[in-house]
This record gives sequence, C-alpha cells and structure tokens, in this order.
Amino acid sequence: MLIPLLLTASAAAQEVEVAENPIADIVDETEIDGGMASYYGNELAGNRTASGERFDPGQLTAAHRSLPFGTMVRVTNTSNGDSVVVRINDRGPFSRGRVIDVSQAAAREIGMHRSGTARVKLALLNDD
Repeated sequence: MLIPLLLTASAAAQEVEVAENPIADIVDETEIDGGMASYYGNELAGNRTASGERFDPGQLTAAHRSLPFGTMVRVTNTSNGDSVVVRINDRGPFSRGRVIDVSQAAAREIGMHRSGTARVKLALLNDD
C-alpha cells in the first residue's frame, strides 16, 4: 500500500519539475554541427560579451560564430553522452578547429571542465 503512494508522489514531483523548466516547452531539436568545444572561465567574468551582457561563468551560456544571440543549443559531449542546454550570448570561438565555447558552468555539466576541451554534437532547440 505504501509503494503506490510513493510512486504517485514521485510522479507528481516530476510533473512540477517539468512545469517549472522552461526547456520543457521545447518540442524539437535539429542537429546542426559537431566538433571540438572549449570553455572560458573566471578570467573573463564581468567582461562584456558580444551581445552586450556581462559574462557570468556560473550561467549556462556559450559563444558561437554565427548563431543569433538568444538561441538555445543542446551541447552533448560525445565521449560520455552528457548534455547541457546553453544560450548563445557571445561570438567565438576564435581558436581554429573549435565550434563552440561554453561557460564554466556548462563545461561542468558535460564533464569537460578538467580537460578543457571535448568533442561535442550541437542541436538547435526549436520552440515551435
């Protein structure tokens, strides 16, 4: 009798979690790119990004050469399958062979904060 009650409580908690997550409204993903990612950390904290906002290494943001500012992108580390959704707010990376620079917080989410780089897949999130 206790197990069904726990399962119901767990399902209700998950529904609340999804309702509070703005990414849950995203209904479609389109794979757009892949390659090497890097991250930038505390040394640039407070500097202005190309979009005009101040860089915060604790936010889930990223730099991309051409995607519009505000674009939401899922970045997936191909070596471990971990992914994170970031918002494009800067231009870059300017290192040859890199496709995206993510914030330190995003790098932690996908397990690349120690190595500094990782092979990733990028998917554009569509909110149709």
